[in-house]
Amino acid sequence: MAETLRPVTAADAGACGRICFDAFASISDAHNYPRDFPSAEIAAGLLSGLIAHPGFYGVVAERDGNVVGFNFLDERSAVVGIGPVAVDPMVQNRGIGRVLMQDVITRGRSRGAPGIRLLQATYHNRSLSLYTSLGFHAREPLSVLQGKPLNLRFPGYDVRPATAADSAACDALCRDVHGFDRGRELTDAIGQGSAMVVEHQGRITGYTTGIAFFAHTVCRTNGDLQALIGAATGFGGPGFLLPTRNHEVFAWCLANGLRVVCPMTLMTIGLYNEPAGAWMPSVLY
Repeated sequence: MAETLRPVTAADAGACGRICFDAFASISDAHNYPRDFPSAEIAAGLLSGLIAHPGFYGVVAERDGNVVGFNFLDERSAVVGIGPVAVDPMVQNRGIGRVLMQDVITRGRSRGAPGIRLLQATYHNRSLSLYTSLGFHAREPLSVLQGKPLNLRFPGYDVRPATAADSAACDALCRDVHGFDRGRELTDAIGQGSAMVVEHQGRITGYTTGIAFFAHTVCRTNGDLQALIGAATGFGGPGFLLPTRNHEVFAWCLANGLRVVCPMTLMTIGLYNEPAGAWMPSVLY
């Protein structure tokens, strides 16, 4: 029986969590990289949050009445981000992933998104080939970094929790660096207590929704970025994503004991401006 697509529901969280864990584990294990999720239950918990969030679009593929794959689209900003996407290892390489990707690309375009983005595990040749064939361009090599908190402070760079009153300044900063803002993501992070800002010479010069896998960071300079990384109390998930071409910060992280977990690649369709500052993406983009 052919696969059919339908919107994801809360009842799908368990099945999607199992597929997410199995699919990512099989890829990581095959290439001898650490797993992205420690258990199917934790993966299901993450996906439950995405399913319940009004800023995410989700779709599942069914075969013979069973969920065999899923995909999500982060619609909280003008530029949208794809993922997580996964297909049950038992039915991979049969075109299900392509159909799921085409669905969310069509969704993004139908909403008038000027750009669509995703992060791809660089060691996964099949996904690189699939995304390229769908029109994605490789834009930025990234390194996932993990380790113990650095507990570093820098004179003149004051790091503190972000508040709602900081939103306008942070959004303006993101527009300066990337050409668009990610205000709804920032609002979510402020509500969750994970967002931080850095102030330098009396103004906000950087912010982060968390130094973590599912969080992004935007700064004026590398000094602002180092201040936020140095003040982080931990690095959530598999780690945080640093553009490898940012040699100054990359070398500084390694010199301070952080290690590279794996390489990833930022890929885009449509609008892409070379960032005019220091930045780190989330795993969604």
